[in-house]
Amino acid sequence: MRTATLLLTAAVATAIPGGATAQEASTNDASALILELNGAQPSDKGCRLTFVVKNDLGADLSKAAFEIALFNETSVVDRLTVLDFKDLPAGKTKVVRFDLAGADCGKTSRVLVNSATECTGSGVEPSACMRKLKTSSKTGISFGV
Repeated sequence: MRTATLLLTAAVATAIPGGATAQEASTNDASALILELNGAQPSDKGCRLTFVVKNDLGADLSKAAFEIALFNETSVVDRLTVLDFKDLPAGKTKVVRFDLAGADCGKTSRVLVNSATECTGSGVEPSACMRKLKTSSKTGISFGV
């Protein structure tokens, strides 16, 4: 039995580039779409949300758009809207601002990424934008999936 286990381990190690084990290979897959809520300021139109986005998926995105939900101070959904980040070149960091008419930044307690409405690019699976999404917030507003 021990010999069979050693043979299987050796076979897996040689099948994965660099001799890594299957677990190491999945852990080392650092591809991600990093989305940070960087700012939320009142604007003439309502609330201006500023995002910093970095495409570390390893391929250009010709279009990325997300449906988000804004929750008010009592954790009730105030609105659903789609934010279009347009094209996101591989390895590039981009700052994008959205003015949400009639929204009150001071009453927004949470921003939820509900779904990816667009995730297109050569060699990119449509589910990659949600599956590999990593979120963070530099504001007092909770942000995530």
